[in-house]
Amino acid sequence: MQSLLIMTVAFGTFLATLAGGALALRFRDQLHLILGFSAGAIIGLAFFDLLPEALKIGSGDPSTLLSVTALGFFGYATLDRLILLHTHHDDPDHVHDAPAVKRGWAGAGSLSAHSLVDGLAIGIAFRASSSVGIVVAAAVLAHDCSDGINTVNLVLRNAGSRQQAFQWLLVDAAAPVLGAALSLFLTLPGEALSLVLALFAGFFLYIGASDLLPESFHAHPKALTTIMTLMGAATLYIVARLAG
Repeated sequence: MQSLLIMTVAFGTFLATLAGGALALRFRDQLHLILGFSAGAIIGLAFFDLLPEALKIGSGDPSTLLSVTALGFFGYATLDRLILLHTHHDDPDHVHDAPAVKRGWAGAGSLSAHSLVDGLAIGIAFRASSSVGIVVAAAVLAHDCSDGINTVNLVLRNAGSRQQAFQWLLVDAAAPVLGAALSLFLTLPGEALSLVLALFAGFFLYIGASDLLPESFHAHPKALTTIMTLMGAATLYIVARLAG
């Protein structure tokens, strides 16, 4: 019975992620506004959800977790600058820029990996207690819609096609379902999960601050985009607070 409940909630995250991605694909003409919201949401996810949760479940020194977050930030920065090669929309050949496409795939891939951890968290929480599972599930469902938007935006932002964006959206949507299924057979120690969450917080801080946030302001009205960014951060803050 518990396994059925876990997989039902996981399927809900699948639908929430698809809904977010569909919004991003449908309203591509307003992509700068969606990018602004996504930037605030993904940075808010790191500050208001991942880091507090990592500190809560970790039993070690908080400075160690923050060091892991820094490792994620600078590690992703190194991957981005030296291997994936940072590019901009005003590059003449950006539409056919293979490194840019790979950069989008790396961002979407990290979001999908985070979604996999989300699924694991849902399963582990429900196996600990129903009340904890409900709180975790509510938090995951609330921000998975934003994950879908972010996944599509990262691919489209980096010269990816709509088909590639949709394919990554499916991967991201399926990831928590897979994570929930794995949780039925695996038990991830709290300390290990804490380190993983801290690492992904560093990834998302870099993605939001160096990619989504600057691009949302590029050649677009600044005031409205800023409002959307603040709304994205506020949304994740409210979700995190309501989830406890």
